[in-house]
Amino acid sequence: MIPFKKTAQNTHNPYGGNKTFAATQTLVRPKKPALYKVLMLNDDYTPMDFVVFVVQKFFNKTLEEATAIMVQVHTTGVGMCGVYTLEVAETKVAQVRDFGAQHLHPLQCTLEKE
Repeated sequence: MIPFKKTAQNTHNPYGGNKTFAATQTLVRPKKPALYKVLMLNDDYTPMDFVVFVVQKFFNKTLEEATAIMVQVHTTGVGMCGVYTLEVAETKVAQVRDFGAQHLHPLQCTLEKE
């Protein structure tokens, strides 16, 4: 957080007298949260159509976007599905892993700080 001080001079004293005093107010600006990339990893057992389905279901991608991500995963070994805050990224990784395990696929997903 980046604090900065705002100072105001006041020459009127409500309790009498002409004493000068300074009122200081510190305003704090919150930092933006760190972002994390959710990455899908390639394996030799999960069918390509299942990967496309998972990307559409959990990352709200169109068929064309999901297919492009699947091709990237298949050719390079890893594909980025999206960028999220830490809590959302962790949830998506867990959802993908659980869904893959329910359907007996060793589909792996991980996150990486952007």
